[in-house]
Amino acid sequence: MISNRESARRSRVRKQRQLDELWSQVARLQTQNHNLINRLNQVSDSHNLIKKENTRLREESSELCKMISILQAETSRSELSDLGELSSDSTHFTVESAVHLKQAKTISEDYLL
Repeated sequence: MISNRESARRSRVRKQRQLDELWSQVARLQTQNHNLINRLNQVSDSHNLIKKENTRLREESSELCKMISILQAETSRSELSDLGELSSDSTHFTVESAVHLKQAKTISEDYLL
């Protein structure tokens, strides 16, 4: 009889210890879950800020490309005007001069890009 009671008592103690360990695990997992939610919110906020910055930079890039195109068009018109003046002022406009102008334009375009 005493051994049955002792065995039952040990079983209750063991079950209580298991229950205490499970409650401890619940508390630890709740804390971990809370920390992960906080981290997720931080990353999400950071992601949204980066998306906004990316959108702004894309818009700025688009505007700069438009400005470059306008400048290139103006430069081309200016070069054509200069060529017209040269051909009316000079009877010897050589192919070599045209090649030099084209190289200068290519270099300036590379610099702008």
